[in-house]
Amino acid sequence: MGYSISLKSPALQAQSLFMKKFRMFLGNRRRKSPLRRELAHLTIPLLIETLLVMTLGAVDTFMLSRHSDSSVAAVGLANQILSFTFIIFEVINLGTSVLCSQYLGASRRDRMETVVGVALVVNLIFGLAVSFGLWIFGRPILERLGLSGEMLELGRTYIEMVGLFAFVQAIQLTVSAVLRSNNKPIYPMAVILVVNILNIIGNYALIFGAFGAPALGVKGAAISTAISRTAAMVILLIILFVTTVPRFPWHIFRHWPGRELRNLLRVGLPAAGEQVSYYLSQLVLVFFITAMGMEALAARTYCVNIIMFVYLFSIAISHAGAISIGHLVGGDKWKGAYLMGKYVMRVALGWTLFFSLLTALGGTWLMTTLTTNKEIIAIGVAILWIDVILEIGRPINILYVNALQATGDVNYPFYVGLMVMWIVAVGGAWGLGVAAGFGILGMWWMFALDENLRGIIFIRRWNSLKWQHKSFSK
Repeated sequence: MGYSISLKSPALQAQSLFMKKFRMFLGNRRRKSPLRRELAHLTIPLLIETLLVMTLGAVDTFMLSRHSDSSVAAVGLANQILSFTFIIFEVINLGTSVLCSQYLGASRRDRMETVVGVALVVNLIFGLAVSFGLWIFGRPILERLGLSGEMLELGRTYIEMVGLFAFVQAIQLTVSAVLRSNNKPIYPMAVILVVNILNIIGNYALIFGAFGAPALGVKGAAISTAISRTAAMVILLIILFVTTVPRFPWHIFRHWPGRELRNLLRVGLPAAGEQVSYYLSQLVLVFFITAMGMEALAARTYCVNIIMFVYLFSIAISHAGAISIGHLVGGDKWKGAYLMGKYVMRVALGWTLFFSLLTALGGTWLMTTLTTNKEIIAIGVAILWIDVILEIGRPINILYVNALQATGDVNYPFYVGLMVMWIVAVGGAWGLGVAAGFGILGMWWMFALDENLRGIIFIRRWNSLKWQHKSFSK
């Protein structure tokens, strides 16, 4: 049976009880608890991997900024579309991560291996479909989002080339999710390091024509990205079958495991639905910003790439915390899961606020390293200061969305995201930024309100304990 925590006792007694259990769970200064060691073991490789993944996109932006601001704006919009379509893969990947964590916690390795086989097959099918769709419909989508002329051609070149290899990204993401759930995050981290090196060399050669290669600009960046991702997929598959799954579970083709596919979809559809809601809202917001001109769109692209590093640690420790919470839930250790969530939230929030303030203080220097356009620099510096307020809510949302999904409470984050993001972030941004004429800065203030409002809602949900006993491992 799981634990239940009474939060109805007097305030001082509740605080004393919580702190006592919290110290027992986390250990003291002289001795770390096993769970805290596991969290550190997962967080450090995930932090490095997330940093390298973000660097992969930032390298493209930085190198293309030496090419032209218009290429940065076009590729930034193309990547927004690619990120949105890749959420299709997250339907399976999010379910894979949750189920593998819970099955391992419940000592059901046979079911874990079956889930891996189903996830690889289904995401390969999804990946091939997305590759075909982006190759055929990439240009019309960019046109609908407001690109034209030179920027349209630059964006089309990038989205068609990178999109054609979407199936590679589908398999790569699936294998990475499996390895992390099996407490082996070091392998995806090492592979991303190799990919970054390949991408930097490929970008330098193919964008600017170094080492005797042709100077292809945006097309060169797209080719380099596609080659790097393909290399990552091959290496990760080899690692998976050598270290984690002895062989591909071919038995799934004799008796298709419908139960595991249903569980994957039960977790993945609402979990990915929350991300779909977010990325759709971002596409609508990018449409608003595109209408404000190249300067606003370029400033957004630069700032998004800078700000990603601000909440880098939050992403890493939240994913690590979610894996640990999944293991605890699989073993019916609900009290440990609750305390783990509270601890990770405090750490993520503290570090994110520190990095956001540091970034805002260095905003002028950061923007001037990316562009000489004074209007873009002024917009970007202002956005980085507004982001300090936004980053109060963002780490809370990142953590508790992952944590609730890890427990099996997958519908609640979807409903909250669907309502609040569209009413506050999209509706409010249009009202203040477009209708009231405050531009992209007015929109960013509404983004901050959205993140903080959702943060309050998720804290209340976690403390309510209504997510208990929703696991899939039984």
